Amino acid sequence: MKIIIFGGTGNVGSRTVTEALSRNHQVSVVVRNSDRLQQLPTAVKGYVADLNSPQEVCNAMQGHDLIITAVRPATGHESLLTPITETIMNAAAKLNIRVLVVGGAASLKIPNQNDTVLSAANFLPDAVRPIAQACYAQHQMVEQSDNKNWAYFSPAAMLVPGERTGVYRLGKDELVCNAQGDSKISMEDFAMALIDEAEQPKHHQIRFTAGY
Repeated sequence: MKIIIFGGTGNVGSRTVTEALSRNHQVSVVVRNSDRLQQLPTAVKGYVADLNSPQEVCNAMQGHDLIITAVRPATGHESLLTPITETIMNAAAKLNIRVLVVGGAASLKIPNQNDTVLSAANFLPDAVRPIAQACYAQHQMVEQSDNKNWAYFSPAAMLVPGERTGVYRLGKDELVCNAQGDSKISMEDFAMALIDEAEQPKHHQIRFTAGY
């Protein structure tokens, strides 16, 4: 499969690149700055594109079987997430290519509560609230998009660097928690779940999530 990844040098994106390569997929990565091309494995084809340019995004996508967007704007520019995602989804629809959107946990419901991760009192540290709000808006936009060939993948509440255990549990609109009530998953297992979905699509025009 020919997979193109937006945000492929970030925390989740880079691990997704590694996972896809380990399964012998052809991987391309789109970066906004040519300096980041040096971070890519030699087996990866790199594209430089302005993610605000529908034409440049569309040009990079051509010839691929699947699009993954794991874009995360820099601190202070979180509001760019939704328009960038919209540009990618519109281009994907134009080319009729499936897109997997790596989102956030903000809109997931907390088990046994009416609150979401974003709305619950004292659940989120102030430092991550801006990106959580941006991810919430991103999820709303994706659900309302005219694109009909997508899935939105929300992580557990705690998404951290770790190990690829090969084990995870899937959910839909509620945090996946373990017996102790903790909601977490390593970035490595999250990337594995993402490529599992790429290879065997089970979610169509809906959000899903994963945790331990």
